[in-house]
Amino acid sequence: MIISLAIAAALVIFAVTSAEPVLRVSLAPDQKPTVLRKKFKPLADYLEKKIGMKIEFRPMASDDSLVEALAANKLDLVWFSGFDFIRSRLRSNDQVIPIVQRAEDAYTRSVFVTARKDITGLEDLKGETFAFGAKTSVSGYLMPRAFLRAAYIDPDIELKQAIYPDTPGEVVKAVADGKAVAGVLHQVEWEKLLADGNAESKVLHVFYTTPGYCDRNWAARADMDENLRQKLTDAFLALESNIGPDKEILELQNASRFIPTRAENYAEIEAMARGAGLLK
Repeated sequence: MIISLAIAAALVIFAVTSAEPVLRVSLAPDQKPTVLRKKFKPLADYLEKKIGMKIEFRPMASDDSLVEALAANKLDLVWFSGFDFIRSRLRSNDQVIPIVQRAEDAYTRSVFVTARKDITGLEDLKGETFAFGAKTSVSGYLMPRAFLRAAYIDPDIELKQAIYPDTPGEVVKAVADGKAVAGVLHQVEWEKLLADGNAESKVLHVFYTTPGYCDRNWAARADMDENLRQKLTDAFLALESNIGPDKEILELQNASRFIPTRAENYAEIEAMARGAGLLK
């Protein structure tokens, strides 16, 4: 019996120590897990070859659960918004490092749309009902709010009312249906709605486009082995849109290429989130 227990204990130790290392990865839950898994698989296969480790995709139910999982060391690498990067960094006491972002994310823009011809600038929004995106959205709320303030419009005081549809499509519908005089959404989302023939978008036009700002990134835990983190960074940066397999990966990530990034790039988002009372 003693021998059997010793053998069993040895087998457990062997299983633990010989287990293949796994990189635990998750993505912002802005689509169904099945869709995210399908879009991520070619990138995961590519990264596995580059780093020599198995990658395990772990879908999360919400942005909050994504932030908590990364802070609790249940994830190693995450793709998320600049706002959730800030939340994760604060939640984990600076234990999260952004490594790369899409080239497009360095120049994110929001567009303000309306159906009315007399709305030609941000100043025309005073006293009107306006549709932001969700309050955690960088492109639909945090940065548009900042640009309104820059135009001397306090959204908390000078708008008649602010409404907060959850998705870009719902923002467009609210404006087209007359529930709001104007609304704001990510420029790429607006262009996608137009390309898809969205009925509501056809009756609207853009009257203001924001300057560019940084948003999304791939971030790793700070306690990740430095060599592994560098391998991951190099792998992302090596993807080229003129190479067949790379092109497929980049297209699924809606990226022309990946570029290096750093925590300082998201300081503006942190300032806006604090100003909006979303961070303590």
